Amino acid sequence: MSVLSSPAALRPRRLAIAPMLDWTDRFYRYFARQITRRTWLYTEMVTTGALIHGDASRFLRFDEREHPLALQLGGSDPVDLARCARLATEWGYDEINLNVGCPSERVQSGAFGACLMAEPQLVADCLKAMQDVTDRAVTVKHRIGIDSVEDYSYLRDFVGQVHAASGCTVFIVHARNAI
Repeated sequence: MSVLSSPAALRPRRLAIAPMLDWTDRFYRYFARQITRRTWLYTEMVTTGALIHGDASRFLRFDEREHPLALQLGGSDPVDLARCARLATEWGYDEINLNVGCPSERVQSGAFGACLMAEPQLVADCLKAMQDVTDRAVTVKHRIGIDSVEDYSYLRDFVGQVHAASGCTVFIVHARNAI
């Protein structure tokens, strides 16, 4: 079985197009897929509030040729994240990714993104709630540290605690500090 014919969840993740707000929309992803079929594509980060209270189809629609494709979610409420993970599954996404790496002030004022690195148990609860409602891969993107903390032990402890409490096995590291 070749990489291109294997189920999306089993494909290697050696290269991925990073989720970028206002950039990795469905048109950009379609264009990126024309360049290569060997990379994972991610949506822009979509907040749970936007999916639950807004026009979900605006954020969730994609072209089938974009696979493998991950929906990146921003949020910190396990119930809301589970609801959105269920939507992602219904829409046919291959992976659901929790953003624990965005350092923007707007995101952090909503109590999600990089500030969640200070709350590994909450991150684990969110991931577990998502895993409980989907058969798709549930992953987490995070930084190496937050604020002035960027030592290896902090990163190791964060990943270890989240893995132990949630069972999550895919941690995508944005290899710089979130300031």
